[in-house]
Amino acid sequence: MNPQKSGHIAGVTFAVVFGLTFMFSKTALEHISPIGLIAYRFLVAFFMFEVLRRFGVIKVRFEKAHWKLLLPVVLFQPILYFLFETYGLARTTSSEAGMMIALIPIFVTILSALILKERPRKIQVFFILLSVSGIFVIRIMESREAFEPETLGFLLLLGAVLSAAFFNIASRRASKVLRAQETTYFMMLFGAAAFNLFYLVHLALGEGLSAYVGLLAAWELVLPILYLGVVASIGGFFLLNFALARLQAHVISIYANLATIVAIAAGAIILSERLYAYHYVGAAMIITGVYGTIRTNRKVRRSGLSRHEFRSS
Repeated sequence: MNPQKSGHIAGVTFAVVFGLTFMFSKTALEHISPIGLIAYRFLVAFFMFEVLRRFGVIKVRFEKAHWKLLLPVVLFQPILYFLFETYGLARTTSSEAGMMIALIPIFVTILSALILKERPRKIQVFFILLSVSGIFVIRIMESREAFEPETLGFLLLLGAVLSAAFFNIASRRASKVLRAQETTYFMMLFGAAAFNLFYLVHLALGEGLSAYVGLLAAWELVLPILYLGVVASIGGFFLLNFALARLQAHVISIYANLATIVAIAAGAIILSERLYAYHYVGAAMIITGVYGTIRTNRKVRRSGLSRHEFRSS
């Protein structure tokens, strides 16, 4: 299959996978703290990934030369991003957080132009802004209130946005040398180590370490953690890294906005949440923006304007 086509398919698929995480996270958070959910999510993800590696299903190289590329990746995503997002959400509303996170494609576009020299065309910038505006339409109408985040919460969410943007750049660079499964494996390894350490400290200062095993065995958490750990963390991040190895960072970042549409659809179909006119207007803006960005990117490649070609994983 053409590398560009496979990259676009991966982009759509990871958007669907990540879009469904909101529903599963909402269910799990009724029984566990956010930091606990993240800890279990990456623990399960790493365990499953390690099983696949041990049985030879995937191959992972452990080479010192790779650490210079890997460390920025695992630092920005999952460690810094999840820390900033989790504690930022605790100090702001979900709508405010949604509007902040929607800025990621803009920051990716700016950073990819400055660092990777992957400069989008003006028409692509227009479509990226259109897609981001669709997110804002939905979030503003849902909140029905002024965007006035608490200062620390705003700064934490800004940290999450920057972390996600720098991750896109770091993963794009790493894809020159590392395979997508290798990058994803180390993300799960460091995510499991860091967040389980944080969670154990959290429990030691509060409920007690015995709660660690008790919560992990709670049947209400089994399905959400399996989805978040196996499908979203392994599958979703693999697809994201796979796509970043084949397409420009600013093109891939715009796919993340499709996750909002998936989340809304899942809420309406599965959780029976009501949809309003602004949901359809915002969704139309997002889809048009994503399609326009992809369409114009194909025209750029056909005309030979793209300067960066990365080897496939």
